[in-house]
Formats: sequence, structure tokens, C-alpha cells
Amino acid sequence: MIFITAKFRIKPEHADHWPEIVREFTEATRGEPGCLWFDWSRSLADPAEYVLVEAFRDAAAGAAHVQSAHFKAAQQTLPPYLAETPRIVNAELEQDDWSLLGEMAVED
Repeated sequence: MIFITAKFRIKPEHADHWPEIVREFTEATRGEPGCLWFDWSRSLADPAEYVLVEAFRDAAAGAAHVQSAHFKAAQQTLPPYLAETPRIVNAELEQDDWSLLGEMAVED
């Protein structure tokens, strides 16, 4: 699996509307056959920062994502809303879903 986490710092005047701004891109990406998840969260420490956690089945699915029409459109439409270039961590992992955090196991 290709696992990606990216931090997006949004211009303050657009931060409250970011989920709507990226809605179409998010929905299209989630619809890709190789997308395992594509989830946005807003930072509790900085309301102008959003964190994107995404995963793709394999390198081919990741490549298909960055070559898609909706990704290319996002490259054109999203930067005007950004305060800075997003930061990213990208890793290939030998799993295909989330693992359980055993140190905080919840008993059934």
C-alpha cells in the first residue's frame, strides 16, 4: 500500500470553507478503484491547517491518481487557496488496511 499524509496550510479567509473547496476532488479520488481511503482532518492547534491521510492499493494506483483528470484539475484550482506549499510524507507499507493499536485495546 502507498500511504500518504500531507499537511495543507490554507489562507485564513478560506480555512472554514476548505472541505467544500476540495469536495469534488475528494469525491472523485475516493471513487478511484485503487483508493483505499482519502480523509481530511482539521488541526486542533492551527485552524488554518488541514491534514490529508490517504492510501492507495499499490504504486500503480498511486500513479493513476496523480495522472487523473481530477488531480490535474486540483493542481490548477487549489493552490490559490493555499498559504504555502503542502508538506508530505509518502511511504510504501506491507499492509492494506489500518492495524489495531494494541496499547489502547478496547475489551469487548
